[in-house]
Amino acid sequence: MKLKSWLSLSSLTIVLTVLVFCSNKKFSAGDSLLMKVTSIMAERHYAPAKLNDDFSKKIYQNVLNKLDDDKRFFTAEDIKTLEKYKTSIDDQIKAGRYDFFDTAWSILMRRLDLIEGHYTQVLANPFNYNTDASYTIKEKVEKYQLNTTDLKKEWTAWLQYQTVDRLYRKTEAAKNQTKDSIGKTEAAKPFDTLELKARTETLKFCSDWFKRWRKMSRKDRITLYLNTITEVYDPHTNFFPPEDKANFDIGMTGKLEGIGATLSEREGYIKVERIVPGSASYKQGDLKAGDVIIKVAQGAGDPVDVVDMRLDDAIQLIRGKKGTEVRLTVKKPDGSIKVIPIVREVVVIEESYARSALIDYQGRKIGIINLPSFYADFSARGRGRHSSGDVQIEISKLISAGAQGIILDLRNNGGGSLADAIDMGGLFINSGPMVQVRDPNGNVQQGNDDNPGIAYDGPLLIMTNTYSASASEILAAAMQDYKRAVIVGSKNTFGKGTVQTFVPIGGGSSAEFPKGFGQLKVTIQKFYRINGGTTQLRGVEPDIVIPDLYDGIPQGEQEMDFHLDYDKIKPASYKVWNSAFNSKFPTAVASAKARIAQDEHFKNIQQRAKRLVEQRNSYTWSLNLEKYRTQQKTLKEEEKRYSDSAYKAIERKVEPLAQDMEEVNGDPVREAQRKDWLKMYAKDAWLDQSILVLSDLLK
Repeated sequence: MKLKSWLSLSSLTIVLTVLVFCSNKKFSAGDSLLMKVTSIMAERHYAPAKLNDDFSKKIYQNVLNKLDDDKRFFTAEDIKTLEKYKTSIDDQIKAGRYDFFDTAWSILMRRLDLIEGHYTQVLANPFNYNTDASYTIKEKVEKYQLNTTDLKKEWTAWLQYQTVDRLYRKTEAAKNQTKDSIGKTEAAKPFDTLELKARTETLKFCSDWFKRWRKMSRKDRITLYLNTITEVYDPHTNFFPPEDKANFDIGMTGKLEGIGATLSEREGYIKVERIVPGSASYKQGDLKAGDVIIKVAQGAGDPVDVVDMRLDDAIQLIRGKKGTEVRLTVKKPDGSIKVIPIVREVVVIEESYARSALIDYQGRKIGIINLPSFYADFSARGRGRHSSGDVQIEISKLISAGAQGIILDLRNNGGGSLADAIDMGGLFINSGPMVQVRDPNGNVQQGNDDNPGIAYDGPLLIMTNTYSASASEILAAAMQDYKRAVIVGSKNTFGKGTVQTFVPIGGGSSAEFPKGFGQLKVTIQKFYRINGGTTQLRGVEPDIVIPDLYDGIPQGEQEMDFHLDYDKIKPASYKVWNSAFNSKFPTAVASAKARIAQDEHFKNIQQRAKRLVEQRNSYTWSLNLEKYRTQQKTLKEEEKRYSDSAYKAIERKVEPLAQDMEEVNGDPVREAQRKDWLKMYAKDAWLDQSILVLSDLLK
């Protein structure tokens, strides 16, 4: 079996790991879910941890961080109660018990009750907006409040800060008088009216926050606790209940079986935010953005009330197999009630697939390909969509349209299928290694592109940023090592150099998990560049660094707890790309660095980045409304100097391909959709620098 036929990588936000490996472990009916999880970890994880007192201490701290990282609920007295569990959690896990977590949760619920009564009382009356008091926001809160009295004082100050901020924004908006429907200038709203509205919004914010905590079922709490345990092994090892695994698969394939509507939960109601063009809802025509779903029925079955239901639970009712009918009882914006029958179909989420456009700059045509993830549909037995195949199609379109150079945009691409990263690299070189992978025993395998021939041999540039992770880093690193592409981006990519796989958790089900226990996504290997260095922790450093607002703030893998370390192995055998274009790389890179160093826009960004570090670590806000207004004015003046609106873009046009516009077949919604995604490139300083670099290579 070839390496690239079964390996896969994890994404940053929706983790894109594919294909299941079964555990050899046999479970008895009496084994608890905790015991099953830790048993699989011991058997399968790349660096399995020992269940001892040190491991227990890490879980203890991770649980406290997950439940109360900003130290707004627990007091020092509460921590004394919980500390007795600090070194016994490992024993509880072995026995299948949740003593520590249940105790912590019970205390949290009592604190919610206490603080809810407090914030309701505090927000019942106006604050003193002429006070000399202030509130300091810290990146890391070091100490718990001593007792509930001190905790209430901290909450009072925080509530006033939240209300002052809302009141400031409302009074600023009121200065810009608006006109009513007949064009008459409306009178400015009185201060008291704005002040009451600001307090009411703060109250609602807190109420919604506390409601989300209380809506967590026993299953949700167990899932949370299991993930605090698995994260101690490494941050990309996670527990997936069946429903979460289904959501993961949607992210991996870019499609699902359902009605094709984006939903949100607002004040206890399920609201339709968007209808996916071409979906079942779009074709049926009655369901619209703004509708509120109040009941869901399976065909002619009895409808289920979804008011005040968790969004995830409501979505499970609405989704279903292709060809089945769901009947939605919806409330329209005008107050009318309507039952809408929709036959479910396969919904294709076009935004998750590769797309391309043509850039016209000084008579040169440059292609840009946007790749949101390294998606792959392995469920279709090789016939599903794969990112590598789609990128090859986009390359062909761009060549046909006369593109002389290509930019591959991997910014915010969290990864996905390693097989597709390897195949995609093969579109740009003849053949050779793309990645090396090491297992827990130290065995190293190469992931090779074994298919001779290339899809594109012209100048290539890859854009990355801090949130380009996993498979994105493999492709960028390989193209950099081969000197096949110029890499342009923030100072480092994410730094995720580990490989995950899904392992089913056997042993039936329970009252909390009636559909089965789900699966574990387990880190099983570590991957390395063909030059021998891992992308783990350090990521890929671009050839041309673009200054970023968050350069001084730890991001990516390095800011995650329990991450695996950086190391090196022996380099693979490979030959660098040799062409007229890559011989120009040093000159083009040097010119770009000099250009960026002299650019006022980027200088301002670097200055602002230093200021952001100071503000992030600790920033004190006045609770006096006028002084707060002055602080905000100062910050806005700083922002003007680095904002995109202050950036002078180069003269260029970015347009959708004529072939793509023909494919929408005159559908105005899909036509608008094809054009709308290009808006993100309308004023893009990174894209401009990439265009200038490619222009230098084409001279």
